[in-house]
Amino acid sequence: MSNNLTRRTLMKSAAAAGLATAFAGRSALAADEPLGIALVVPSPIGDVGWGHALAAGIDPIKAAYGDKVKVTVIENIAEGPDADRIMNKTVADGNHFLIAGSFGYQNGALQIARRNPKVTVLHASGFQVAPNFSPFAAKYFQGTYLLGMAAAAVSKTGKLGSVSAFAIPELITSINAFTLGAQAVKPDIEVSVVWVNSWFDPAKEQEAAKALISQGCDVIFSNAQDTPSVISACEEAGVYAFNLNSSMKKYAEKTYLGCIATDWSPFFKASVDAHLAGTFKGANAFLGVADKVVQVVDWNPAIPADTMTKIKEIEAKIADGSFSPFTGPITKADGSEGAATGATLTDAQIVAMDWHVKGVTTPLPK
Repeated sequence: MSNNLTRRTLMKSAAAAGLATAFAGRSALAADEPLGIALVVPSPIGDVGWGHALAAGIDPIKAAYGDKVKVTVIENIAEGPDADRIMNKTVADGNHFLIAGSFGYQNGALQIARRNPKVTVLHASGFQVAPNFSPFAAKYFQGTYLLGMAAAAVSKTGKLGSVSAFAIPELITSINAFTLGAQAVKPDIEVSVVWVNSWFDPAKEQEAAKALISQGCDVIFSNAQDTPSVISACEEAGVYAFNLNSSMKKYAEKTYLGCIATDWSPFFKASVDAHLAGTFKGANAFLGVADKVVQVVDWNPAIPADTMTKIKEIEAKIADGSFSPFTGPITKADGSEGAATGATLTDAQIVAMDWHVKGVTTPLPK
């Protein structure tokens, strides 16, 4: 059982409920009641993008549990007070499993978890942990390194670009690995970045892509954009492009380089299983190729065969843990050392990354 709700519907309901009800929640589920699962996402859920991938990750749970779960998907909820009120309302309505699908939901979602110990909360892209609160993030950098290799192989200008949402570590690491992968093929390659400061702004995304193309970038990385605007603009200009989360190949039949797809269902299903068994324990879930959460798909046939052979070799090493894109020597954009020769950055260092590697020519916003 599931339904989709919008911001307007939820805000009316949350206002009517009042803060007292919104903070109360329910102490326990009746034995015959389905588990209420609420997914809240910052953008509309369409046929592609972040929200689409999160919603698809719940489908195996519905298939496994049927009427024993009731899923509510709440889309297009901006980060901030509205999101906090709406998430509180979902708990007041009896949902005991909340997936807070945006980095900016962190503080509000954490407070919900602390006030409602019987509620399990999964939070996208954050870093806070509590007994019933787990942040989760994908090791996108494993895939962007591989697509960086491909990008360098098809680039004629030696200039690559990225249209990126927000300058948070998750997206910074994706750009850095993309750059390092490209440099493994062409050491002098450069990457320019446009930060659009939005998860969902088709016009601004398209404008940013065109700006990068006008600068000579002939491969564009659509970094955490929930629309195919960048991909479509690149197809029109005859420029290669790739993206995160879900395939957008149908929007660029000729110039689609590939997709770092995410399948959240293994993590979501395991978390629901643990909640129902009473064994859930909050932990930082940083998931990648080895966890079958990250997979590169839709490789463009224009990628040279010898490059694809190297890519597949590296992909296998990433999967078995014998290679990390963030193994030194790595030099930061400011010339200082990012990682010494032979040293590999830890997960903790990666999720806190606030610097660009040498070769990224756009300074990080302050």
